[in-house]
Amino acid sequence: MKFTKVVVAGGGVLGSQIAFQCAYSGCDVTIWLRSEGSIERCQPKLDHLREVYLATLEAMKTNPAAYAYGLLPREDVTPEACEAAKARVEAAYEGIHLTTSYEEAFSDADLVIECIAENPQQKIEFYTAVAPIMPERTIVVTNSSTLLPSAFAEHTGRPDKYLALHFANEIWKNPTAEVMPHPGTDMAHFDEVVEFAAGIRMVPLKVMKEQPGYLLNSMLVPFLTAAQALWAGEVGSVEDIDLAWRLGTGAPAGPFQILDIVGLTTAYNITLLDPAAADPTTIKGRIAALLKEKIDRGETGRAAGKGFYDYR
Repeated sequence: MKFTKVVVAGGGVLGSQIAFQCAYSGCDVTIWLRSEGSIERCQPKLDHLREVYLATLEAMKTNPAAYAYGLLPREDVTPEACEAAKARVEAAYEGIHLTTSYEEAFSDADLVIECIAENPQQKIEFYTAVAPIMPERTIVVTNSSTLLPSAFAEHTGRPDKYLALHFANEIWKNPTAEVMPHPGTDMAHFDEVVEFAAGIRMVPLKVMKEQPGYLLNSMLVPFLTAAQALWAGEVGSVEDIDLAWRLGTGAPAGPFQILDIVGLTTAYNITLLDPAAADPTTIKGRIAALLKEKIDRGETGRAAGKGFYDYR
């Protein structure tokens, strides 16, 4: 694999998953975080992922339904292979390095995966800070859910080596990796990122022109927004909206169960991108206010133990 020294900027729900999957796949992984408090919040996520990976591999020994693409090729699943993979989980867990130092994180990176908040100004500040520290060879990708890489390319100091690499939640079993260039991306680097995604046992999905939301979120975000509008408009309860979707489609999860996995902070930031969210009299404004109330109570989703549902 071309990229062996991988730095993940941000240790949130997806940042921690991406880091763990890269380490499990043999990469030398560092997670850069803004503060010691961020490190304290990230470490329990890594602890949880270790347990999830180990439990999934144990279940895969006897239960075909437990299969997770990101952990092993299906044809290789044997009790012996699962035990060997468990050793890789332990090595990944022990090997991930957490730091708040720009120099320590970025001065020798092959690949930087930016996973900070869906806030344009924060992203610009981050890219501006790390641009002079990264080596010439470093490729930078953003995992932004909705923002276009062309909006930030010049701030990276290497627009030809910058593009998007977007993951879905629970990447060990939902292995989508959407690779999207901006007009100034060198397509040789696009191909390298596609190869990297396959190397960490993701399924590369090529998005050949810039599209807010890529492939997956272009479909998912309107769906989740429609559910939140029903909730904010008091048309139906969270539970009944979810049940309507599950019963009507046979889907395993409803929109609010999905939002709990995504994280309510991400949902809130995406809502704020719509100018209508600034007006409290609109449905978008009402959604933003209700999400903010839950976030202020610490109900930010499944990773926090409570979101729309209680997981404690």
